[in-house]
Amino acid sequence: MKQLFLIGAITIVSFFAKGQSLSLDSCYALARQQYPLIKQKGLIEKTKDYSVSNAAKGYLPQVSFNGQATTQSAVTTIPVNFHIPGIDFSIPTVSKNQFNVHGEVDQTIYDGGAIKQQKESQVANAQIQEQNIEVQLYALKDRINQIFFGTLLIDQQLKQNDLLQKDLQNSIDKMQANVNNGTALMSSLDELQANLLQQQENEVSLKASRKAYLDMLGLFINRSLDENTVLVSPPSVAVTDSIYRPELSFYDLQKRSDDVQERILNAANRPKFSYFFQGGYGLPGLNGFDVNPALFYITGFRLSWSLGGLYTVKKQKQLLDIDRQTIDVMKEDFLLNTHIILRQQNADIVKLQQLISTDKEIIDKRTSIKNTAKVQVDNGALTVHDYISQLDAEDQAKQNLLIHQVQLLMDEYDYQNTSGN
Repeated sequence: MKQLFLIGAITIVSFFAKGQSLSLDSCYALARQQYPLIKQKGLIEKTKDYSVSNAAKGYLPQVSFNGQATTQSAVTTIPVNFHIPGIDFSIPTVSKNQFNVHGEVDQTIYDGGAIKQQKESQVANAQIQEQNIEVQLYALKDRINQIFFGTLLIDQQLKQNDLLQKDLQNSIDKMQANVNNGTALMSSLDELQANLLQQQENEVSLKASRKAYLDMLGLFINRSLDENTVLVSPPSVAVTDSIYRPELSFYDLQKRSDDVQERILNAANRPKFSYFFQGGYGLPGLNGFDVNPALFYITGFRLSWSLGGLYTVKKQKQLLDIDRQTIDVMKEDFLLNTHIILRQQNADIVKLQQLISTDKEIIDKRTSIKNTAKVQVDNGALTVHDYISQLDAEDQAKQNLLIHQVQLLMDEYDYQNTSGN
């Protein structure tokens, strides 16, 4: 927890230091800190501390007070009464109205390990709850990925759109000069300008989409993001088959909790040994023939051993074994499904790598064709409409490359999140 807090603090400082620069890791950390579930972890930790502290108090001396006042229909009497000259002998009879007030201190010496196991049970339950929250928080990464890489793709499309507009503007400037010189038709200039306006409309649409993505990202990280916010493209990551998902720790903690429950069963069926001291005031006192109220005390050792639990302990342990086996099956099912997803994601990554290689070849050829078409337009050997078609084809090829590059990066990070690395 302290390490996570430190990372989050460094991330926040870096965010404000850079002003409007955001990395993917910083988004992960900020989203985690701001997500409502993170507050529940603190509450679970406090609850665990209180519960463990309460369980540990079982080692302290247990003090109790009791008292009663009674009237009974008869008391024990011994009918011995005789008279010798000068001596009267009789055994006194205790009053039918009696009372007893006493306190007792009981100090546990050996409890079979019950208190220790109660403490471990509280810790185990808290760990399960915290890990369950970790599982839910981990799902945040997928949602952040969708928004972050979606924004990165728009950024790349905006850059490509800007290059295309500059290319069109250069062509418009040349065509305007040709129109002024009477060597080109006004319709050719209009077609270029119409295409430029179309790209300007695309720019407006892309910027609106970017703002929507940043607004969603801002909600996750609780930060106000404007159009000047720069998302830093993360580096490419290697893929690995190893799985380190938080769900695996969740399953292990559940089995560990069953182990603690079994130790609690064992402790409950062991003998208990304690020291006690009892002191009080009552009528009668310890001397049953004393008709006067008296102080008294009793001290010693107490042994207790309940054997009733032995009748059911075997079945209870079998139930715990079944629960462990059920958890193992759930874990195996999770690993199988995760491996299937990883295999599909890996296939997508290989496919995108091949597509990117082909995209680059297509762009080289489309650029060569466009440059040739541009020269032909300048020489009057090709219409502007045909040139724009080649320009659009080159732009589409570049757009495909951008989409595939960002998709590849996103798939790599999705793969990383799926595997838990």
